[in-house]
Amino acid sequence: MKHRITPVHTASELASARQAAQLAAEVLEMIAPHVVPGVSTAALDAICHDYIVNVQKAVPANLGYQDYPKTILTSVNHVVCHGIPSEDRILKKGDIVNIDVAVIKDGWFGDTSRMYFVGTPSILAKRLVETTYEALRAGIAQVRPGATLGDIGHAIETVAKRAGFGVVREFCGHGIGETYHDAPNVLHYGNPGEGLVLEAGMLFTIEPMLNAGKRQVKTLADGWTVVTQDHSLSAQWEHMVAVTPDGHEVLTTWPNGTGSYAPV
Repeated sequence: MKHRITPVHTASELASARQAAQLAAEVLEMIAPHVVPGVSTAALDAICHDYIVNVQKAVPANLGYQDYPKTILTSVNHVVCHGIPSEDRILKKGDIVNIDVAVIKDGWFGDTSRMYFVGTPSILAKRLVETTYEALRAGIAQVRPGATLGDIGHAIETVAKRAGFGVVREFCGHGIGETYHDAPNVLHYGNPGEGLVLEAGMLFTIEPMLNAGKRQVKTLADGWTVVTQDHSLSAQWEHMVAVTPDGHEVLTTWPNGTGSYAPV
């Protein structure tokens, strides 16, 4: 297997990536009021598709990617990632759902995801979602020139273990830019000081998935939907992060900040 070189982007390239990232973040803010009991995940997908194409004048990056059939990914409760929107999947009170969206604008990719509460979540669900967000922020806090990918993974794993949650190992963050999934692979576990040394201009996603039970997962017969083996709840948050000369910049922040745990 040929070794992939991690791209180092110029300031103008990061500006293009930032534009795409902000569009993706705006989709997640736009859809928040629609994530309510009684709505189908297919309806959410249709709303996001219309917004990306007709309002943002952008391209839904997931639609047709490796034959994926929809615009967004909707992962409900024990679905870890890559849940396919469906007319049959009706959200109900107490559900938690991750919505993952990616857009292409002027050849650059923006990719982000976040958790939503449908009505009032259980105590466990709320703690899982908030801990996963805490783990994401802990990983992001490690990003600076001279740090390593192992520093990021270790910070995430530390938060998860402290809460007694399992860290999914089969999926990871990734480089992004003019390519959707690029080098490096950003693992959500690891050892401090190990792995790629970060440089200013690098750009990647950090997107930890934590399970309320054991970390093991399985893929369903549709070839996309990944679920927890023990049927425990799972949560994920994802941001695009650039390494800057003095630290990092989160490119997928919402217009009003990083967002909250529940829809506004």
